[in-house]
Amino acid sequence: MQAEERQKRIADHLQQAEFSSLDELSELVDASISTVRRDLTLLEATGLLKRTHGGARLVQPQSEEFIFTERDNRENDAKESIGRACARLIPPNQSVIIDAGSTAYHASKHLGGGGPQIITNSLPVANQYASSGNVEVILSGGVIYPRLGVLVGPIAKETFSRMHADFAIMGSGGITEEGVTNSHNLLIDIQKEMLRAARKVIFCLDHTKFGRRSVSFLCELNQIDYIITDTKAPPAMLELLSARGIEVMLAE
Repeated sequence: MQAEERQKRIADHLQQAEFSSLDELSELVDASISTVRRDLTLLEATGLLKRTHGGARLVQPQSEEFIFTERDNRENDAKESIGRACARLIPPNQSVIIDAGSTAYHASKHLGGGGPQIITNSLPVANQYASSGNVEVILSGGVIYPRLGVLVGPIAKETFSRMHADFAIMGSGGITEEGVTNSHNLLIDIQKEMLRAARKVIFCLDHTKFGRRSVSFLCELNQIDYIITDTKAPPAMLELLSARGIEVMLAE
């Protein structure tokens, strides 16, 4: 593939995904990481993107898909009830991984009374307890992606590869009978480490996520212990999930 075609593919990909790792881009254009680095340097000079540690991000994103405040305002009442129900599942003094999903953030708001140890790559979750003396927060390293309010990249991934926790509270872009998907490989790389690290996995999903496939595959259904959702979730899908051995809870 010629340099111009590689750079166009990289630019088109970032217009959709907003940020990407070197490994992902290398696979996308079937070129070495050193070649991709050179392409990114040239594209950065045009003002299209900004290189980061381990990848690149779009300078002027157009989509609101990844804006944390925008996502948090969608189905807000459902997310709040799901968050309360999730927090009730967690016994006191547990270690809890919380991902960067907006519904997982609502769960974090109700965990403070149990004195948990929270491990997260979410800036909103960390800020929630920044002044609390009752909650110990471990914040991963990584590159700050401001619109998403999340730390991403190889340092964040490595942080969770070294962790062990009692629970993981997670969100996703969609769930079907084939499994769970999410919006971006950089998020998924970190979420896979979260899944590995946790003894019990809870997915907090509002009804809009059921039957929806997002961009990239995250996990099989058999990796999930609990799903907490709202009363608008499709009954047939909930029955299927229960039949697969997942404990499904409806938040009133």
